[in-house]
Order: sequence, then C-alpha cells, then structure tokens
Amino acid sequence: MLESIRFDWRRLVRLGLLAGVIALGVSVIGMVEVFSERWLIGGVLTVGHLLLFAAPAGMGYLCARKSEGQRGGVLASGLIAGLLSALPLIGLVFLARAVDLRELGLVNVSPALIDLLTFNRGSVAGSLILMGLAGVIGLVGSAVYVMPDSIQRPLMSGVLWTFGVGLFAAVVIAVLRNLFGRWAVRLLFTSESLKPGVALGLFVVAAAVNAWWRARGERFRGRLAKAVPMQPQQLRLAGLALGILLTLALPLLLGTFLSEVADVVGLYILMGAGLNIVVGFAGLLDLGYVAFYAIGAYTMAALTSQTELGLGLSFWSALPLAVLAAVAAGFILGIPVLRMRGDYLAIVTLGFGEIVRILALSDFLKPLIGGAQGIQKIPNISIAGLEFVKPEHLYYFILAGCLLVFFISWRLRDARLGRQWMAMREDEDVAEAMGINLHKTKLLAFTIGASFAGLAGAIFAPKLSAIFPHSFNLIVSINALCLIIVGGMGSLPGVIVGSLILVGLPELLREFTEYRLLIYGVLLIVMMIVRPEGFWPSEVRRRELHVGEEALPAGGERPVESV
Repeated sequence: MLESIRFDWRRLVRLGLLAGVIALGVSVIGMVEVFSERWLIGGVLTVGHLLLFAAPAGMGYLCARKSEGQRGGVLASGLIAGLLSALPLIGLVFLARAVDLRELGLVNVSPALIDLLTFNRGSVAGSLILMGLAGVIGLVGSAVYVMPDSIQRPLMSGVLWTFGVGLFAAVVIAVLRNLFGRWAVRLLFTSESLKPGVALGLFVVAAAVNAWWRARGERFRGRLAKAVPMQPQQLRLAGLALGILLTLALPLLLGTFLSEVADVVGLYILMGAGLNIVVGFAGLLDLGYVAFYAIGAYTMAALTSQTELGLGLSFWSALPLAVLAAVAAGFILGIPVLRMRGDYLAIVTLGFGEIVRILALSDFLKPLIGGAQGIQKIPNISIAGLEFVKPEHLYYFILAGCLLVFFISWRLRDARLGRQWMAMREDEDVAEAMGINLHKTKLLAFTIGASFAGLAGAIFAPKLSAIFPHSFNLIVSINALCLIIVGGMGSLPGVIVGSLILVGLPELLREFTEYRLLIYGVLLIVMMIVRPEGFWPSEVRRRELHVGEEALPAGGERPVESV
C-alpha cells in the first residue's frame, strides 16, 4: 500500500512545519491568547482555537492537493502535515516550562498561553492532545479535498455560516433584539456566543439548504419563472427595489451603535468613490487623498462653527463652498504633477497630504483653524428645523451622498471622459497619440475625485461637532487606497465591499483592534496572491489580470514553443 503513495515527502515535511511555524508565530505575538477571550460557540470553540488550527487545516488541504496516489495516501498526507504542524508548538510549550521566555523579550508567551496550548492538562498530556487534534484537523483538511463537490460545498457552507454568525454575534443580537426582543437573544445566544445546540442546528440547516439548492435549484427557478412571468429587466428592477427597501430599513434593524458603524463605512465609501476615479479609472496613484478630506472638513467647520473661529453659516450654505475648496485643492495639486507618473506621482501626493496636516497643526494658521485644538461647536445638519443628531438620522444623509456620488461615477465611467481615463491608465503615450489631452484629463480626475472627498469631509465635521488635525493623518489615505484594492480597482460595487471589509469589520471586532494593521497586511498579501483583481472587480480589470489564463488550453498547461 505504501508503494501507491507517491507524494513528495520532503515537500510534505516542509509544508507541515510551515503550518507549525505560522501557528507558532500567531501564538508568540499574542493573537491566540487575545482571540481566545472571544467565544464563537459557548464552551466549545473560541476565535483563538480557530486561529490556531486554521494553519494545519489549510496545509492539510494543500498537501492533499499536491499529493498523488490513492485516496488513502491523500488522506495520509493531510494527517502527517497536521501532526508535523504541532511540533513547533510543542517545542514552545517545553521551552516555556524550562525558561521564562518573557525575560528574553517574548512578552506574550505567558503561562495563560501555555495552558491554552496544552488545554490545562500539563506539558506531556497536553502536547499529545495538541498533536492529536492537529493531526485530525489536517486529516479533515485533506478529506475536504477528496470529497465530491456535492458534499464539499454544503459542508463548507454550514461551517462558514456557523462561524460567521458566531463571529458577528453582536450584529445578529442587535437585529434580533430590535425585531423580537430579548427572549430571542437568550434563546439562541449565551454571553454573545452561539449555544452549542443552536450552532449544530445552524450548521445542519445551512448545509441542507445548500445541498437542496444545488440539487433542485434550477427546477425551483423554472417553476418560479412560470408562476411569476417577469422579464430579466423586471427582475433586476425588483431586486433593486428590494435592496433599496432593505437599505432604508437598516437603521431600524441595527440600532444606534451599528448605525454609527454604518455611518463610518458610508464616509469611507464617499472617499473610496473619489479615489476610485483617480486611481481606479485614471491610474494616478494618490497617497495624499486625505488632504481633500481635511480641506472639506475644515472649510465646513470654519464657515459654520459658533466659536470665534467660525462665521456661523448654515450647513447648506457652507456645503458648496466646502466642496469647491476641495476642488480647488485638487486643481492646485494637479498642475505640478501633470508630467509625473508612477512612484514620483505617489511621492508628490504623499507630500501634499503631509503639508496639509502639518499646516493644520501649525501655529501659523492657528488664528484661523485653531491649530492642535481644532475647531469646535460645529452645528448639526438640519433640514426644515429637523436636526440630524442620532446616527440613525445621519445614516440617511450619508446614504443620499453615496447614491449621488455613485450615480456621478457610473455616468462618468461610461461617458467619453471615463474612456479617456481608462485609456490613459493603460498607456499615457498611446492615449496622447490618439488625441487625448492628458493635462485636461488628469486635472479632471484630480478635481472630481477631490470633490467627493470634500463632500465626505463636509459631512464628517458636523457629525463629530468638532474636528482636530489628528483625524486626518496618513492612515486615512492608506485605508481609502486599501479598500479600493481589496474591493477591486475601477469597480463601483468593489468600493462598497472594500469599505465593509476594511472599515466595517474592524469596528465590529474592536476587541482585536491592536492587530488591525497586521491583519491588513496579511489580507493584502493574500489578495495579491489569490485574487489580485479584488473581491468584486470590474470586467475590464478581471480580463486584464486573467488574459493569460483564458488563453490556456483545456489542460491548463502552456504549449512548449519551438526554438
């Protein structure tokens, strides 16, 4: 039987130990211990356990994918990889028992972490349990690979739904409390984690629904189409109407805290839509985009503040002036960078953003914009005497702004100007040779993108009632750029997806906020390797990045060219 197992032992050992090193790394930096305070399934599974055993599961799947031979050999590769992944952790356990690693600089290797790794069973017994569990999980990972698609997908659907509901229990609890009251929360959750029986039921239901849909989904859609005869355009309009109704009802379902999270996401959607024009459509890398956001906010604050620094105007009187100030700043930035490309353009825009931040902090402009003390007593947005004070109220105003900028972006993308931007993004020399005025096209990209950021800043100022220079640091530009990369450059739905992932998720998982930048980096690396076009890319971007794959023959291998 061993002769039929034809996988590469050297590669298997390397992948297994790599999984162990990954698990060791997340343990040493403290992620496992911190995440273990958050239960997914009450008394059964924590986020820390999920993080710890994700590496052996993934490597088990990868080893099975790279192995050859019979099914038993494929499963054996996952089992061996899982067992090997436990060795670095076991080494850490025995080393920590012998030496206080915290005195050597590994401050996160605490007794609590060692007890967590050994399941409070002592070094020897706990290490054996750890190795056994890692082996079983590696075996499960390889078993998932050999499963037929009709079984694999329902099981994965059940797992994802169960873990997803457990991870975002706060959102589900808020919705259930607003709809049904506290009794529904007590029935399903215990201390913001799923009850074990509820988790099992959710897994079974999600897997069964997925399996049923795969088996009879086409038949069900056919019957539904006969019962409700509608044209494709009518179906799209019905789906759009349903989406609009759900979007309008969100504040009623989410409550105050989650509506505040939605407001923050909405502001980043506004900024992301503007940066998507500059970077996604026109291909101009802008690392100082926060400057336009700050200019819009400070203009609004200076015009409406009720302190000696403000003019006391209303929000609606100051709004067009704030947007125009951002547009003017975009025009001023665009003039000196008309002949710059690539890294040079990124450095100049980065410097522009820092100049605006330092000027806001300086004593030179303190008599006008308050310096480090900022501008306070900014009145709330109001319409006909109705003030937008609560996050639930402000949500609708931000939603209206998002719809406006998305409509403008959509119309510009399909217009002649949008095609000029995309041609310039592909090759500026060829675009200029085709008669496109690069100077005018770049200036329009900078000014229109800046106007969206200025609108976001103009809403941000009355939202907080006070603004300070520290709210406009470089990380805001990085966040805006990352969200369009993750969502998909040049994609309007991608802006929403990227904002939800990179802005909404950290707000919902604030207990893990100290590892936010680390997760950012890992997510970007994974995205660049696995899905470089983003979660929801535009059709053009998808074709550009996968043109080589589409040209491959059915076997997936390139033909050998003759010399």
